[in-house]
Amino acid sequence: MLLQNLRAKVGARLNGDKEAGFTLIELLVVMLILGILAAIALPAFFNQKDKAGDSKAKENAHTAQVAVETYATENSGSYTGVDLTKLHKIEPTISTTAGVVGNPSATPPVAAKEGLIVSSTASNQYEIQSVSSNGNVFKIVNTAGTMTYPCTTKETGGCPASEKWNE
Repeated sequence: MLLQNLRAKVGARLNGDKEAGFTLIELLVVMLILGILAAIALPAFFNQKDKAGDSKAKENAHTAQVAVETYATENSGSYTGVDLTKLHKIEPTISTTAGVVGNPSATPPVAAKEGLIVSSTASNQYEIQSVSSNGNVFKIVNTAGTMTYPCTTKETGGCPASEKWNE
């Protein structure tokens, strides 16, 4: 009896009867679900990538700020003459060729890819501009001891709606 059942099953399988598999509808439903998941996940991934680039730009600006304050301490409290080369001697992680091209006072600064611009127009003030990989500009502006932290392209990456990245 068992042998007859086994022969019948093998014979049916060889003849194409009772073939198991997925229907076209089942495959389409699975593809639809995968498409919905991808539509949700991909924008979130790209937003995180922008935030990471902005975070790196903020870190570069803060590192430059610490180096500028160190420079001023070593120069009787004056920020006059500060530049990337001098800051690199204080903090080697600051690049002397940080992608800067053109005028640092332009808004936004002209920079290739990511960049860092440090400028001082008076002995008691300086401005640091750090450009992220996605083009957002993060600034640290010290005007006679009053610090401001503006950024461009609000509500993208790491620049909040207030356009002040220290909040």
